[in-house]
Amino acid sequence: MKYLLILAVLFYIGWRLIRKTHVKPPPEAPHQIEEPGPEDVLVEDPVCHVLIPKNQALRLRRDGTTYYFCSESCCDQFAGQPEQGEK
Repeated sequence: MKYLLILAVLFYIGWRLIRKTHVKPPPEAPHQIEEPGPEDVLVEDPVCHVLIPKNQALRLRRDGTTYYFCSESCCDQFAGQPEQGEK
């Protein structure tokens, strides 16, 4: 009797292991997090050094270089500074 009980338990454990390895993975859920695209790149404000998403930042172009800002006050503060080549 003990032999049948042990055999039944081993059979059940083996069946569960086999079933677990052969189960199809669930289809990808639509709410999964996607990798950030190039528009989701973070840029640093040169005035206050805050990281902000590039697509939400204010832009200022100076001498062929684009600078990104978190707010108008940072942009105005940077625009009021003389350029590095000026004294």
